[in-house]
Amino acid sequence: MTGKRYYMTTLGDWQRHAARFANSHFIVLDSRAVDADAPDATTRHESVGAGLKPAPTADDADQRDATPILVLIEADEGVHLSLEDEPAFEALPHPLAQKPISDAAQSALAPHGVAPGATTFDAAEAVARVHPLLRHQVF
Repeated sequence: MTGKRYYMTTLGDWQRHAARFANSHFIVLDSRAVDADAPDATTRHESVGAGLKPAPTADDADQRDATPILVLIEADEGVHLSLEDEPAFEALPHPLAQKPISDAAQSALAPHGVAPGATTFDAAEAVARVHPLLRHQVF
């Protein structure tokens, strides 16, 4: 039987475990880690010719792997139990529990409108404006 749970982690750690998940959806929480292909006047690649990009470096990959994300993971109970023991994953309280999320999670989610003292349900509703599949659903 599979269950769903919200976690704070990094893109690299999510990729390391993704093969074990039945499903997962995430949003990037670091505003500096938006798509590297997006045009940006402050980018360091301004001098590159039209349509050409420099080859990614090891630093680019390391930075991408360290990008913080909020992820909704659907997996069996064994996977969720193993993620509880994984220091790179911070499990958020059950969405229907009236427990507030951690201060670290709240500050990471604050740009999405998550206020101090918010529950996981509140956070899921806020980020669902960006990614509707992150909304908590019971059916």
